[in-house]
Amino acid sequence: MKRKLNDDATMDGIMREAPAAIRVVLQHGMLCVGCPIASFHTVSDAAREHDLDEGQLRRDLQAAIEGGVVD
Repeated sequence: MKRKLNDDATMDGIMREAPAAIRVVLQHGMLCVGCPIASFHTVSDAAREHDLDEGQLRRDLQAAIEGGVVD
């Protein structure tokens, strides 16, 4: 069964559960790695805070969760 990105998951939780997501975070220019707010921010919160396309961020994180390659 494929793991799916949960809407309530925090950025910290995503990076802990799927370390490949760290690469996605850094590629998007986000500073969530080590940020104390990452344990509170959802993907929606982080996308809004960093002025990113939420849909693209979700797709990239989902690919990392599933073990896919993200360019």
